[in-house]
Amino acid sequence: MSSATTMSTALEPVHRERLMRLAREVSFAAGTRMFEEGRHADRFWIVRTGTVALDLHVPGRRPAVVESLGHGELVGWSWHFPPYFWHLGAEAMTPVRAWEFDAEAVRAMCAEDPAFGRALAVWVGCVVAQRLHATRVRLLDLYAPYGSGDLV
Repeated sequence: MSSATTMSTALEPVHRERLMRLAREVSFAAGTRMFEEGRHADRFWIVRTGTVALDLHVPGRRPAVVESLGHGELVGWSWHFPPYFWHLGAEAMTPVRAWEFDAEAVRAMCAEDPAFGRALAVWVGCVVAQRLHATRVRLLDLYAPYGSGDLV
């Protein structure tokens, strides 16, 4: 997992503090579905403890786990981009404690403070790019005749 996608390294302290004003502590038991691909994305989380698996619906097969997230990682980015529908699914693999954020409130905060909004957009964009890469590699490992090969 790239540390560039964790909140503590991606956001300056002033932006982290501003975001954390909206945080609500939540927990999920192991095996709990946090969200389903294709449903409305109205919140997101930052993992405090535990592991969350991101998965992708594959017709005729079990969902393919494309990445595992842990401490400090952003769970969910679809809330940031219209039409606000989840692009992946997520499940707590272990008991998870997280900070939960209301997407509408965070988007409003971004609109009223352009510097904060840009910082959050850059962070979320980095997360999207990293997740796209991880998903591509995982799907090639699962379904390509020779796996993902050496991409770097």
